[in-house]
Amino acid sequence: MLFGRRRDLTNRGGHRSLHRSWRLSAKLLIASSLATVIGFSAICANIMLDMRRGEEQLARQTLENLAAGLDADIGRNIELYDLSLRAVTGNLMIPEIKNVSKPILHLILFDHAATAKHFGAIQVFDASGQLTIDASSLDPRPENRADEEYFQVHRNNPDEGLYISRPMLHRGAYSIVLSRRITDAEGRFQGVVAGSIRFSYFHELFDRLNLDPDDTITVLRRDRTIIMRKPFDLDIVGKNLASVRTWNLDNLPGGGSYAGQGPVDATHRLYVRRDNTSPLYVVVGKPLDAIFRLWQKEAIKIGAVMLALILFVLGTTFFLAREIGRRAQAEDKLEELATTDALTGLRNRRKFDAEIDSEWRRAARSKTPVALLMIDADHFKAYNDNYGHQAGDQVLVGIAICISDSVRRAGDCAARFGGEEFAVLLPGVSTTEAFVVAENIRQKVELWSEDPQVTTVSAGVASMMPSAGRDWSDLIAAADKALYAAKANGRNQTVVANVPQLAMVA
Repeated sequence: MLFGRRRDLTNRGGHRSLHRSWRLSAKLLIASSLATVIGFSAICANIMLDMRRGEEQLARQTLENLAAGLDADIGRNIELYDLSLRAVTGNLMIPEIKNVSKPILHLILFDHAATAKHFGAIQVFDASGQLTIDASSLDPRPENRADEEYFQVHRNNPDEGLYISRPMLHRGAYSIVLSRRITDAEGRFQGVVAGSIRFSYFHELFDRLNLDPDDTITVLRRDRTIIMRKPFDLDIVGKNLASVRTWNLDNLPGGGSYAGQGPVDATHRLYVRRDNTSPLYVVVGKPLDAIFRLWQKEAIKIGAVMLALILFVLGTTFFLAREIGRRAQAEDKLEELATTDALTGLRNRRKFDAEIDSEWRRAARSKTPVALLMIDADHFKAYNDNYGHQAGDQVLVGIAICISDSVRRAGDCAARFGGEEFAVLLPGVSTTEAFVVAENIRQKVELWSEDPQVTTVSAGVASMMPSAGRDWSDLIAAADKALYAAKANGRNQTVVANVPQLAMVA
């Protein structure tokens, strides 16, 4: 075809035009080749970075699992020991216990106490700090703990629950002391019940793990006092990290991670902190060099191979990346369209039906209630006719925002049920709690609305416990009837359905 064109060009201008076209094509080809090389190099670099992030993510997940396991073990043992302390404090307040013999007293107080080789014997100290009862002996030696930190904490703080002391030498072994306050019926301080968990428990727990020499495990108290650390160092154990000026306490929040230099030594590690409500929490760390050592070797190998194959796989790589990107975007869009109401951004009716069916089954298994709010915009059709569909759509969006602001739990489901009607699914919520949520939504809509006479909402509330012969459609029917009752009673109000028979409550 090119030769045919050249035969048709009979003047010099035509030949120059052809020459310029050829030169332009060459430049484009060279530019395309350079762009291909640069692009493929960028892809290789991105792959290397993704692999690095993948190694970090894998290490983070591994550390999270390790922290979770350690936290569960430590928390379980503390809870078991605390139950024993609670039992002792409760039994000490029985009036008849003062008249029983020492063997019977021990049997009553310590029969169900948690016992393990790492648990110290439970002791009871009176209001002056004098040892009165010792689980390990019927005739304990004189001992006074009035000067101990845990004793003073309970004496000076009536509301202090379980208190875990700083690491200390207790009864001949390094331990942490767990204690509870003894309070009489009038709330007066009567003493302290205390026990201990020896360091040997932590050593045995950590020794069961296959760790690298530079890996760290740190158990801390809520005030950031180090209770135990592996590798073990008495100079570090008992140190309070809140006093370390070079360490930002916000670097490692509960459930978070941090990569860099820690507060104890200069080694750069990836630290993961387990989030819980226990008095102690666990932080595990792994050196960044160890995390990325394998990645560095693989990066060199892959980089060399990719460099050699760059001219052969470039086109296929771009094509696949483009197709995968399009497919991902299409799937995301389809998923969004399938589950989200386009106008309000809430879940649509299809997604709501799936959610209520799932939550109903879960509630049936766990024997918990399921609450439902049916919410309807008052006078919406008249408002729509007077101000137009666009204004009506804005009202629906505003109501949806008010609902979203009031429903924040992860398991809750707010949906557009149809037209101007909305539904809010509240798993595990009682009628009273659901009523509060409904009223909060109603009041927010009323405050948001410029004209409460036309853009208020009415709500019907129902809460059911799943049982045989009852389906989630009964819950919808009950809430719907309550909604109609709210409409009939004058609108802009919440009505609660009394299950199984409906009783209207303003």
